[in-house]
Amino acid sequence: MKKIRTDYYDYSLLAAIIILVGFGLVMLYSTSAYMAEIRLGDDMYYFRKQALISIVSIGAAVAISMIDYHHLWKLGGIIYITSIVLMAMVRFTPMGKKINGARRWLKLGPVQFQPSEIAKIAIVVFIPIMIVKMGRMYRGWKAAIPPLFMGLVSAAATYFFTQNLSTAVIIFMMCCVIVFVAHPKTWGFLAALVLGIGAVALLVFLIAKNAGSSDAFRVMRVLVWLDPEKYSDKGGYQVLQGLYAIGSGGLFGKGLGNSAQKLGPVPEAQNDMIFSIVCEELGVFGAAVIILLFIYLLYRLFFIAQNAPDLYGSLMVTGIFAHIASQVVLNIAVVLNLIPTTGITLPFFSYGGTSVLLLLMEISIALSVSRRIYFRQEERDLWGDVIGESGV
Repeated sequence: MKKIRTDYYDYSLLAAIIILVGFGLVMLYSTSAYMAEIRLGDDMYYFRKQALISIVSIGAAVAISMIDYHHLWKLGGIIYITSIVLMAMVRFTPMGKKINGARRWLKLGPVQFQPSEIAKIAIVVFIPIMIVKMGRMYRGWKAAIPPLFMGLVSAAATYFFTQNLSTAVIIFMMCCVIVFVAHPKTWGFLAALVLGIGAVALLVFLIAKNAGSSDAFRVMRVLVWLDPEKYSDKGGYQVLQGLYAIGSGGLFGKGLGNSAQKLGPVPEAQNDMIFSIVCEELGVFGAAVIILLFIYLLYRLFFIAQNAPDLYGSLMVTGIFAHIASQVVLNIAVVLNLIPTTGITLPFFSYGGTSVLLLLMEISIALSVSRRIYFRQEERDLWGDVIGESGV
C-alpha cells in the first residue's frame, strides 16, 4: 500500500485563536475603558497595548510555526535553565519590579515581562525531551521520578523567586499531565491524585476549624473563599462584587459596555476578574460561547497531540493542552468562588502582554507539529474499488 503525503496545517486551530483573541480584545476594551480614562486619561490605553502585542504575536506565531519543531530539541535544556535564572533575577537583582505589591516582573530596559511565563514553555519543551530520551526505560514508577523532579524544581523556583503560588501549581500540573500521558501505567497516578485531593480537603478543614488562630495571607484567602461576606473587609469584597456581576447579568446580560461593576466595585476588572464582567454584559449565553470556544481550541490541540508524527511532538502539545485547560478552569472557578482566589488570568482575555505573547508562542509549536501530520489517501482502481488505506 502506497502512502501519499499531503500538506496539512491546522487552520481550525488558528481560526479559533484569532476569534478568541478578537473576542478578548473587545471585552478588554469594554472592561477597562472607564478606569483607563479616569486613571490615565486614555480610554484606549489597555486595549491599544494588548491589541498591538496580540497582532504582532499572531504574525510571529504563524511565521514560527513554519519552522520544524525538532529544532527545539537542542534548546530545551537552555530554555529550562534560562527560565530559572530569569526568575532568580526578579528576587535578587534591582531589575525585579514590584507591581500592586507583587514582585513578579523583570525589567530589562524598555522590556518588562514575567519570567514565570517562560517557565511554562520550558516545561512544554524540556520534560518531553527527558521522557523521549528514556525510550523503553520509561516503564516503571522510578522512571517517572526524574521528569517529575525537574517539574517540581521549576515550580519551587517559581514560588520561591516570584512568590507566585498559582503559577507554580500550574507548572507542576503541566509536568504531571505530560508524565501521566507518556507513562504506560495509570493506577498509581490516579491513587496519588485521590490522596492529593484528600490532603487538600483536610487542610481546608483544619484552616476552617482554627480560623481565628492565624492571619497569614494564604490562610485568609481560604477563609475568604469559605465565607466571603464575613471577611468582606479582608479580601472578600472583590469576590462578592464579582458574584454580584454574574448574578445581575442574567441569561443574555445587560448589553456590551453596560456593566456597572467595572466602574469601580470590581478592582482591576481587566485582569483575573474579567470573566465576571463578561457574564454581566453578555450573560450566561456570552459566557457559554467563550467556554465553547475554549473547548474547541482544546479539541484541536487534542487532535494534533493524538496524530503527531512522533512522541516528542505529541507530548509538547499535551503540555500546551494542560496549560490552557488548567488556566481556564482555575480562572473560572475563582470567579465563581469554587476555589480560593489565586490571581490566575483568563487566557487571551485578561490584560497582560507577556501572557498573550508566550501563549501564542505555545500555539506556534502546536501548529508546527500539525504541519508534520500526514494522511494516507485512498487509492482506487478503474472501477472505483479501494486498493489502499485511508486515514490519519
